[in-house]
Amino acid sequence: MTRTPHRRRRLVALLAAVAGILGTATTAAPAAPAQATAPARAAAAVGTGLPPRMTDGYGLTQVDTSVGGPTNFYLTVTTPEVTGKHHIKIILPSGYGDDPTRRYPVLYFLHGSPDDPIQQNYPALTTSNAMITVIPDGGARGWCANWLNQNTQLGAQNWENFHLNQVIPFIDANLRTVATKKGRAVAGVSMGGFGALHYAQDRPDLFSQTASLSGDIDLSADSMDLRLAVVASLIDAQGALCGSASGSCGDPNNDPYKPGVDSDALFGTPYPVFNADWRWNAADPSQHMDRLAGVGVSIYVGNGHGSPTDLEFWLEGASKHVKEHMDALGMPYYYVDYGDGSAWGSQCNGGHNAYCWEQDLRDLIPRLERAFAS
Repeated sequence: MTRTPHRRRRLVALLAAVAGILGTATTAAPAAPAQATAPARAAAAVGTGLPPRMTDGYGLTQVDTSVGGPTNFYLTVTTPEVTGKHHIKIILPSGYGDDPTRRYPVLYFLHGSPDDPIQQNYPALTTSNAMITVIPDGGARGWCANWLNQNTQLGAQNWENFHLNQVIPFIDANLRTVATKKGRAVAGVSMGGFGALHYAQDRPDLFSQTASLSGDIDLSADSMDLRLAVVASLIDAQGALCGSASGSCGDPNNDPYKPGVDSDALFGTPYPVFNADWRWNAADPSQHMDRLAGVGVSIYVGNGHGSPTDLEFWLEGASKHVKEHMDALGMPYYYVDYGDGSAWGSQCNGGHNAYCWEQDLRDLIPRLERAFAS
């Protein structure tokens, strides 16, 4: 498809915004489950000052040494579902070791592109003494999906299988969790916001709450600009633009989107011609909000100061589309559009940044605690 100059200008504006960002599953054959004593070992580790020892299982193999303390640490795993090594960050309540019989609900928190779990240092995530928080790796541009094309230079890219069929049972086997729908929530920022709604729609049996914080939650043709931003992360358009630009554009060796892959690798062709983009529509959260009946939905977004160079500007439109779909369905939901951020904490400016997401989490976490307690 030939892009018009207008479309190219809009894509360049989106790429400039992306450059400033900080921050149907198939069933995998499970390996032998972790030993029954694993949760007890995790509780005992709280008194040692070291991260608890976790037992391999469900296709996950731990490599390297766990890093951190007894209640805030990360481990590194490999899996046949996704090529490479992957971090899983775990935050336990400070009182986790006090009562060896108490079980805790779990918040699965999905990071944005091109971040990593160990970069998710939001103070709000450490404030709860009533739930466990797990932050699994989602890749620089994994998009919380099992890719259509598994034969790119990146190798296996089954992120949904990794998260839902491996990480969740691995956590349930190693920690004292409430291993039911009522005891799980999934939330995320940006790319992870898409993943949070997408996973809750694919597996409403797993999650009782879902939350998008500045999420890419409308990938339909109505938000074609956001769809093209996803494509830009796949093909490494940012690197291509930098390579063709005069002057410095950062260190090309640190380009998180290298190597570029085909635009169709994730969900097939993104272009809405004769329904050729049907896989994008199937994965698009905005078109399937009815699947979240019985799941608590929370959406947070700002307005990016009204500037198209801030990704939040585009995400506000996506969130409004989702709200319209929920209104049409008569669904209950919790929706916060904090605009320019002037009334949303002391540091949020309405942009696509961690200061606003910290305030989102300070609002969300007590609400999750109340929902879990009820």
